[in-house]
Amino acid sequence: MNRSFVLRYWLMITTFMLSMLGGSVVGQAQGQPGTPPVPPMREIALDSVRAVPQALDIAGWLLLDKDIQLELGGAVQNLYNFKFDKADKQFHSLQRRYPQHPMAYFLLGLSTWWRMMPAGPTDTRYDQRFLAYLDTTQTRAEALYKADARNYEACFFLSAAYGMEARLHAERHNWRKATVASRRALIYLEKSKEANGLSSEFLFGEGLFNYYAVWIGEEYKWLRPVLFFFPKGNRERGLAQLREVGRTAFYTGTEANFFLVTILNSEREKKSAEAYTLARQLTTQFPDNSRFQLDYAKLCFKLGKFEESEAASLSVLRKYAAGQVGYEAHAGRAATYIMGYLMHYKYHDLPQAQDYYQRCMAYSEQAGMAKQGYYIFAEAGLARLALQKSDHATARRYYRAVLEQSENGEDEYLEARDWLRKHPQ
Repeated sequence: MNRSFVLRYWLMITTFMLSMLGGSVVGQAQGQPGTPPVPPMREIALDSVRAVPQALDIAGWLLLDKDIQLELGGAVQNLYNFKFDKADKQFHSLQRRYPQHPMAYFLLGLSTWWRMMPAGPTDTRYDQRFLAYLDTTQTRAEALYKADARNYEACFFLSAAYGMEARLHAERHNWRKATVASRRALIYLEKSKEANGLSSEFLFGEGLFNYYAVWIGEEYKWLRPVLFFFPKGNRERGLAQLREVGRTAFYTGTEANFFLVTILNSEREKKSAEAYTLARQLTTQFPDNSRFQLDYAKLCFKLGKFEESEAASLSVLRKYAAGQVGYEAHAGRAATYIMGYLMHYKYHDLPQAQDYYQRCMAYSEQAGMAKQGYYIFAEAGLARLALQKSDHATARRYYRAVLEQSENGEDEYLEARDWLRKHPQ
């Protein structure tokens, strides 16, 4: 992994992941069997966080308003189920009634972010709209904070908005803007911790920061001088906080579970079974969210649950063929590779396997992701298919491509190198 990627990943983590506090869910996650008990909120807060600030004036804090939560339940469900027009209609209604409050603008920005996500990082169609919503969020939240320095809801939205802004700038390799926005996000994240005792919503950014700050320092020692300027993390505390948010938070529950799927499925945690349970929960609750559906399909594939993986992959491809919102070429890459593999090794249907592998390569090209990831996996699959048909010329062509495009040490690279060495022209 090159340093440019890691730097971008660090910015993404220390900003978007650690301060994207506005994301959320209507249905809360249930605790999983074997999950360690989560300490009471006052115990997981940092030492600098006081007990629940009883004297705070939370009048006008829409984030904690139960009537607003009830009103927006359907809108948040629609957002994560990729029914963006329906969700935005309700967010605009909130905006008209509370034009000086940041919540509606942030939710519209979050909706725009999820519109962007399925197409991958190369899609810039929504950048200006996204940044405009975040700018208005920041303006409205700053006004509230200037009027009352103890308005931690305003800090919540400032941290979230600056974090998401930094995430986009990092994706676009605009490092200066990403760095400025990330610093502001962390400043307001620290301030918003004062309200941790009021709601688990405020724990999301801190939980992500606690977990990833430790992970980055252990995995990439060359970044430790940079980490010196950031607050220290706490991996176990971070996981406990994220699980707490996933179980109890209204607005940030889905985002917490979304990140937990990735965290628990990592080589570090090795808890793919728990990740699978959360992924299945997300795709069941939001069946038209292509990202959740793909995460579920890939986890099933990894765990050998091939029937479930096949069903999820075929569903993705049907929705892509129908032109359903959120199902684009980017989603087709993984789904076609999984189907190619299953046709190849489970059903032994070589023509179907070849068709799926070739479609995987085509979708990768359409998504601007050729010569990497699933594209290379599909090339290796096609080389193996060619060998099964004793077509050494075609196998050699694909293996040469794999050798040129993959990283030294990767399984596909070693496979291609070894075969080409044994079968020189």
